[in-house]
Amino acid sequence: MKAVIFFGHGARDIRWREPFDRLVHLWTSQSPDIHAKVAFLELMSPSLPEAIAEYSAMGLVDVVVIPVFFGQGGHLRKDLPVILDDCRAQFPEIKLSTSLAVGESDEVLQSIIHFTKAQII
Repeated sequence: MKAVIFFGHGARDIRWREPFDRLVHLWTSQSPDIHAKVAFLELMSPSLPEAIAEYSAMGLVDVVVIPVFFGQGGHLRKDLPVILDDCRAQFPEIKLSTSLAVGESDEVLQSIIHFTKAQII
């Protein structure tokens, strides 16, 4: 069974995670057959290894990490690969894959344009 993890940076202010929780809620309401969680690089929990451990305990074996970042900065080019390699070593039964940062998707960028137009028209 497949699962998804929406991966964000994390922040000290707990309210920062609210859009991530809404994202999981929206995903779950539209794709209830594919589990979804959030995980954070720092300052918030669960961490990515903690989220993957939860999926491992559930017996899930195919996890896609979706970086909810605007671009492929240092965290995604340097930190995320190290974390994923550590998780692959710790959870060899799980196939881990990742996408580009959501902000690099033309579809996401177009959604921002539509949003912006709605704000100024």
